[in-house]
This record gives sequence, C-alpha cells and structure tokens, in this order.
Amino acid sequence: MPHPTESAASQRIPVDVSRLQRVGRRPSLGEYLQRLWRCRHYLAYDAGAGVQAMNRGHRLGNVWLVLTPLLNGATYFLIFGVLLQTSRGVPNFLGYLTIGVFMFTFTSRVVTAMSRALTARRNVADAFQLPHAVLPIGALLRETLMYGFTLAAMLFVILVIPPHAELTWRWLLFPAVVLLQVLLVTGVGLVLARMVSRVRDIGQLVGFLLRLWMYGSAVFYSFDRFVHHPRVLAVLEANPMYQVLDLSRSLLLYGHTPALGTWASLTAWAVGSFVVGILVIWQGEERYGRNLHR
Repeated sequence: MPHPTESAASQRIPVDVSRLQRVGRRPSLGEYLQRLWRCRHYLAYDAGAGVQAMNRGHRLGNVWLVLTPLLNGATYFLIFGVLLQTSRGVPNFLGYLTIGVFMFTFTSRVVTAMSRALTARRNVADAFQLPHAVLPIGALLRETLMYGFTLAAMLFVILVIPPHAELTWRWLLFPAVVLLQVLLVTGVGLVLARMVSRVRDIGQLVGFLLRLWMYGSAVFYSFDRFVHHPRVLAVLEANPMYQVLDLSRSLLLYGHTPALGTWASLTAWAVGSFVVGILVIWQGEERYGRNLHR
C-alpha cells in the first residue's frame, strides 16, 4: 500500500499556461503601439529633463540652440554667398540660407541622436522592460522641443534682417510643413537606430550620409543655377528635404502657394517614412537586448 505522502506527490496538479508568454518575445504591432502610448508620460518627462540639462555646463546655456545655426549660417553665407557667389539669382538669399540652415540642422541633429539612441542608452529599456523604440523616440522629442526655440529664432531673423520677409496668411501653412518634416526624420531615425544597433560601424557613416543629404537639399544654393538637365533636376527635386525647404521658402519668403503635387509628394515621403520606421523598429524588438549586450 503506497505511502500517503508519495500518493499525493504523484498526483498531477493542473496548471493553466494559456496566459504564459515567452520572456522577451516580440508583441503584436497593436500591442507594441499601446505599450509605447503608455510610456508617453515617461517620454515627456525625459524629454523635458534632457532639454534642461542640455548645455548646462556652458555659460550661455541653451542660447547655443540659436547661436549654433546662426553661426553656421554666417559661415555658409561667407563661403557660398560672398566667395562663391551662389547668391546670384536667388531672391532674399539671406532668408533663403537662414531657412535652409536652421531647418536642416534639426534634421541632422534628430537623425544623429536617434541613430545612436539604442546603443547609447542600452540599459534603460531592459531595466524597466520598456519597448526599445522608447529610446530613439525620446531622442526625437528632446530635439523637437528644442526645435521650437530654433524656429522662433529663424522666423525672427527673416522678419527683422533686410530684405525683410512679408508676413502673410501663408505662414499659417508652415506648421504643416514642420509636422511633415518631423514625420520624415522620425522614420529615417528609427530605421538607422535599428541598423546601428546591429552593426555599430554604420554609426560612423551617418555623418557622411547627412552631409551628402545636405548638399543634395539646396541648403545654401539653388539647383536652377547649377543643374540644367531636366531629368537630373527632377531627381534632385524629388528629395524630401529639398521639398521641405522649398515649401518653407515659398510660404515664408516668397508669398507663393505651393502646388498641390508638391504637398502630396512630401506627404507621401513623410507618412511612408514614418510607417516604415515603426515597422522596422518593431520587427527587431526581440533582438535589441541580445545585440546590445554582446
């Protein structure tokens, strides 16, 4: 006759495992987006703290957010506008250059910060079990908050420094261009964040790619003066950052209402980039912890 203890131990205890999940599994896209939304308060706090900490060790503090693009613009004006005479044929070249430098500086800063986010703060998401997309998106929010000061300075410059830009109702359309720019760079930054997390050497190429993008976006010269082949010009003008700057200059400087086709093209670039970026960062969710701790 079996011992009572042995009989009890040999009995099978039913356990419901239907709700158990594999640790580190990739959630569905809908669940992933919900988790990101639940992190919104953390992202807002982190972005605000990052802006306050930026340039804290410098005497001028966050004034450098405005001084840096101003000094860059002055340098480009000296080299391209005065020495190389790229200003010829460009109405209000100073305003043209100011918009190009200020707005592309934001693109450059965001893409650089987002591409490094998964490697620079690799322990944060793992420690608090956050979606890893929180890291590049946090970098995006910090740069976007600072972009508000930069845009205010840009608008002040083109209004005050001769030849003055004229304030028209078209300025009300400018926030839509900024929104499309933010969507565009978010997608690019998310894709690069995943690529750099897998192959860190790609991070060394980001700066070179951004310089190439800058020269291909007509930041400090007009394509019309240097490019005469219609097909080459069409390819250059299909660049989404060129379209961001072209729309901004038309609205703020020249008082032109951009063609609907230009709006549609930039919208397609921006939304497509954003969707691809979200899908790419979500697809790699299971791998980030393993890649970052090698």
